[in-house]
Amino acid sequence: MNTQFTLGSISLTLHRWPLAQPNHSLQAWDAADELILTQALPILSDLTQRLATPPKVLIINDAFGALSCGLGAGSQVLMQDSVLAQLACRYNRTQNHLDNADITELSSLDALPDAPDLVLLKVPQNHSYLAHILAALSQVMTQETQLVVAAKAKDITKQVLALFSHYIGPTQASLTEKKCRYIQSQWQADATQRDAPAAMRWPLDDSHFTLVNYANVFAREKLDIGARLFLAHLPKVAPGSRVIDLGCGNGVLSLQLLAQQPDCKLILTDESYLAIASAQATLSENLPERLGDCQFVADDCLTQQAEHSADWIICNPPFHQQNAVTTHVASQMFRDAKRVLKTGGRLRIVANRHLPYKLQLEKLFGHCQQLAANPKFVILESIKRS
Repeated sequence: MNTQFTLGSISLTLHRWPLAQPNHSLQAWDAADELILTQALPILSDLTQRLATPPKVLIINDAFGALSCGLGAGSQVLMQDSVLAQLACRYNRTQNHLDNADITELSSLDALPDAPDLVLLKVPQNHSYLAHILAALSQVMTQETQLVVAAKAKDITKQVLALFSHYIGPTQASLTEKKCRYIQSQWQADATQRDAPAAMRWPLDDSHFTLVNYANVFAREKLDIGARLFLAHLPKVAPGSRVIDLGCGNGVLSLQLLAQQPDCKLILTDESYLAIASAQATLSENLPERLGDCQFVADDCLTQQAEHSADWIICNPPFHQQNAVTTHVASQMFRDAKRVLKTGGRLRIVANRHLPYKLQLEKLFGHCQQLAANPKFVILESIKRS
């Protein structure tokens, strides 16, 4: 997405990632980003004048770089769970002639910097991930830390406010402005019970396996029905095959595949750092003897994988990026899969029946076969013939 964003004297052009096939119907920021910047810029100016050293600025969950770009030049620490968000922010700063040299990138698995002066937080819709973020913040905030938070008004629920009260201190929400609201929390240094939520563990039906799910992982509390169908239609691969689980989530497909196939090598890849951690924990707890056959990679689709290197790719593709419903991420997955597959290699996916993936795969690979279906999902397979 290439769209002009203006806030006072700031004029930015923001681009929604990935850029290989931009979706011009999507905007790379929303009113909550604007509200956060409206409040944060005067605070940053004041801190810059008062402090003897440059302010320590921490930005959390900046999906496409609007907050980072809006603050402009200067040192920033950016914490995100998404590889795509990191790439988008880096790209948008470059496009807007902002130097990335002073930017420190953290994943959702990294410790936050101590005693930040200013924290900008875009509230995620996933409440378990919000709790993960707030628990980490509670370990590093001080009485002097200024916290600027906003979200769409409909997303600021009693549960969200309760999480802020629990981890940060007394909390209230502002009146609605541009269909968004601020969250104002008063830091309470003696607050208790600030540990991050534990990983969820639940048994996989009809097996002796237990799935491990950290915050912000798709289908964290139960097996999604698409994956359930896919588990019954996993491929039988030849000995020594190299298989990629693209968008692996908690690793359920890889777990079952490894249990069924005694001699194959797997690469589990996802754009979420917490998903990769979940998949690694799932395999470690259930099939520790097979960890030597696995690689775990946080990646933008298959960017880090070589051409003609995989025999099979299995995928339960998403139909959203952050909060936006879109199929362009799946489209990039399919293009990357064709590049990475060997000649004769196969891509097998599960997809919602109403999505146009069969047509996309037919156009890309020259053919696509439907292997199975239920009322909501289909199993599709394409072979790379050249």
